[in-house]
Amino acid sequence: MSVSPSPSDVPPAPGGTGRRLPAVLVAVVASALAASAWGAKDPTTWLLETVWVMVGLPLAVLLRRRFPLSGLLCGLLAVHALVLIVGGHYTYAEVPAGDWVRDWFGLDRNPYDRFGHLMQGFVPAILVRELLVRTSPLRGSRWLAPLTVCACLAFSAVFEMLEWAAAVTGGHAADAFLATQGDVWDTQWDMFCALIGATCSLLLLSRLHDRSLTRLPFAAKN
Repeated sequence: MSVSPSPSDVPPAPGGTGRRLPAVLVAVVASALAASAWGAKDPTTWLLETVWVMVGLPLAVLLRRRFPLSGLLCGLLAVHALVLIVGGHYTYAEVPAGDWVRDWFGLDRNPYDRFGHLMQGFVPAILVRELLVRTSPLRGSRWLAPLTVCACLAFSAVFEMLEWAAAVTGGHAADAFLATQGDVWDTQWDMFCALIGATCSLLLLSRLHDRSLTRLPFAAKN
């Protein structure tokens, strides 16, 4: 696995599109979030699914100068936010695009929930990798990839426990949030999808991520 350069070795990034991208992505995600609240199928499910966006978006904005994120990570986080927003608006079991895929391939269920959990591993893998590369001694270590995958699986497990807590406290009212669609192995499938997503993300994007990191304007110490 390639070694990312240290902040002191990286020249400031040039101005232009690279600096405008985060602002554009924030505007797109914030607009989509506001629009998704209008006519949401289940307001409680919408809140539970999009709360990650409500917390993460302001946090990224507040830390943009102290800890700017790479362009690749910003783009991935925006895509993940849109996946969550769409799932929150329709509920994961009833996303129209998932219904089309189900009907087209003759599946037994709407697969949007599986896609969402695949993204739950794919995007956080780059987030965890960036945090470890920039703040820990793991930069360039052979342990970077396996520990990143383990962190993603840990997050997936915590999310499943949150779903379990919602089911216990909400009863039938939590069905839309759980999106099990009658599958008794839904929890195991969700974690497996996160594992596959995290692994594929590291295999496909690690080198691209390293190049994206070299373009960061490390004006502030991380």
